[in-house]
Amino acid sequence: MSVRILHNPRCSKSRATLALLEERGIDAEVIRYLDEPPSAAELGRILSLLGHGPRKLLRTGESEYRELGLADPELSDEALVAAMAAHPRLIERPIVLANGKAAVGRPPEAVLAIL
Repeated sequence: MSVRILHNPRCSKSRATLALLEERGIDAEVIRYLDEPPSAAELGRILSLLGHGPRKLLRTGESEYRELGLADPELSDEALVAAMAAHPRLIERPIVLANGKAAVGRPPEAVLAIL
């Protein structure tokens, strides 16, 4: 089974999710998404696997969210995805990809459903 985690080592939920995977003997590919941001196309694929739109994956507390005016309900999904690709701090974390599915590790145990 191939497992990938979009990980931020400074985030406690991300660290806890990675630890949860390791405790279960899962050797996940760790992608430090702040250093290697996903493309808009990859984010679109992740959103499709999650089964929801980009607003649910946006971190609304980040300064970029306010500065870019992302609360505007008129913004298209494409514009929101482009903003996340350009400003990866806006992406909720961690995201685990496994078995053709995706889950956000909030709480970390939420990823167990896709393993």
